[in-house]
Amino acid sequence: MESEIQAKFSTFPVEAQRQLENVRRLIFSVAEENDLGAVEETLKWGEASYLVKGGSTIRIDWKPKHPGVVKVYFHCQTRLVETFREIYQDEFDYEGERAMVMPLSARIEEGALSHCIELALKYHSLKHLPLLGA
Repeated sequence: MESEIQAKFSTFPVEAQRQLENVRRLIFSVAEENDLGAVEETLKWGEASYLVKGGSTIRIDWKPKHPGVVKVYFHCQTRLVETFREIYQDEFDYEGERAMVMPLSARIEEGALSHCIELALKYHSLKHLPLLGA
């Protein structure tokens, strides 16, 4: 983990740290399983940010204003969250066209979230397809 991200996460409550680390691991796992190349990990707008070549940036964060959740952010001018809401309307809560809201108690595992991360990391090759090819 990049030291700046580790430092950022260390300021959060333990439950939030754990959940963010679970999402982070899933991002790296999805990228590796799909041979998407190196994941660029950095801070953008003060949030942990992840990107692979040909993908759309994924950001993750916890905010004291909403202490019971972490959020997985996607570029709001893509069709990502719109597509996720269409195919996974009951699995997640959403914040507008920019984020999935994950309770600190939610299990982060393969499945719907993994699929959403995959679509984001492959976005530029899928953006012309209906429902991003899902």
